[in-house]
Amino acid sequence: MISIFVTIQVKPECMEEFKSASFGDAQGAVRDEPGCYRFDILQDESDPCRIHLYEVYADEQSIEAHRNAPHYLKWRDIIDDMVEGDFQRINMTTIFPSDEGWKNQKPYLLKW
Repeated sequence: MISIFVTIQVKPECMEEFKSASFGDAQGAVRDEPGCYRFDILQDESDPCRIHLYEVYADEQSIEAHRNAPHYLKWRDIIDDMVEGDFQRINMTTIFPSDEGWKNQKPYLLKW
């Protein structure tokens, strides 16, 4: 599995709208994308305008599918003027849970 950690600096006046738009992307990813096994939205305690996304995908093709998904394209369009600077991204390989563990957890992500 591939994991990514994305950091986004959001303009203070846009936080609530950004969060709302991000819920749609996260929910669409875990609900509609077979290769997405995790999509967390995290708010930094030291800077409440800094948002972190933690995402887990089966492979690079699944990440590419996410970037072309309607909910992602809508999210990017909505948040375009809400962010400051470029997204920062860290690419990782998951160690735990196992690939099978990620797959087994997916049905529980849909119970928000």
